[in-house]
Amino acid sequence: MTDRLPLSVFIIARDEADRIDRPIRSVIDWVDEVIVIDSGSTDATVAVAEALGARVLHNDWPGYGPQKRFGEHQCRNDWLLNLDADEEVTPELAAEIRAKFEDGSHESADGWRIMIRDMYAHESRPADWAYGYHQIRLYDRRKGRFSESIVHDTVRPKEGARIANLSGIMAHRSIRSLDFQVGKYNRYSGMQVEDMRARGRRLARSRLLTEFPVSFFKAYFARKYRKYGWWGFILAMNYAHARFLRVAKAYEAELLDRQETRKERR
Repeated sequence: MTDRLPLSVFIIARDEADRIDRPIRSVIDWVDEVIVIDSGSTDATVAVAEALGARVLHNDWPGYGPQKRFGEHQCRNDWLLNLDADEEVTPELAAEIRAKFEDGSHESADGWRIMIRDMYAHESRPADWAYGYHQIRLYDRRKGRFSESIVHDTVRPKEGARIANLSGIMAHRSIRSLDFQVGKYNRYSGMQVEDMRARGRRLARSRLLTEFPVSFFKAYFARKYRKYGWWGFILAMNYAHARFLRVAKAYEAELLDRQETRKERR
């Protein structure tokens, strides 16, 4: 078998010049191709990605799911590995994926879930207790594709598809800084509300009272942020505020709808 696996990696990005090198470097030496889908970067994202050997394509931003589906179409292999610009494959995960392709055991499933664990700027690797979640990121596109949701970018396996778990982890550097985090969850909460309204989903007004304390408890204890000390307290507060902001924006949208309805009746 050749050194490069018959595997396509695709990454969506915009203005990621300061960190796009990490996901590319973590795979470029052992996969068949790395494709970066850029949606209009104004920094050096494109130049950095191309210098590292990635093929860069432009596609105007249609939302998370549609952008990843566009990326799927650009790949020349059926087996795909999706990374975000703030993620990287750890050496352990790389070795596991390579071993499965070398002995053919990757075919024992149609999609593989990977544990994605949070990692912060002051860390050299994710903490053992770091919050993480499983997502299908290594998959046969003939057996599953990313959803078309503009907010929720998850692989939807076809009926009967076999899904298994890999033991290696992916490092997730989602927070450049607290300033960046606040801006990110402000933007994302707006997109969540837009998506919910498009689906006719409404949030109970009582959640304006409960969302913050319940979310703080969930983050500080269930997600084990308390183990980070004061940094964990800050993370839990920001998580709670992000969740509250989503509910607040949904209620604000309802108020604006009522105002429009009153105007129409006059």
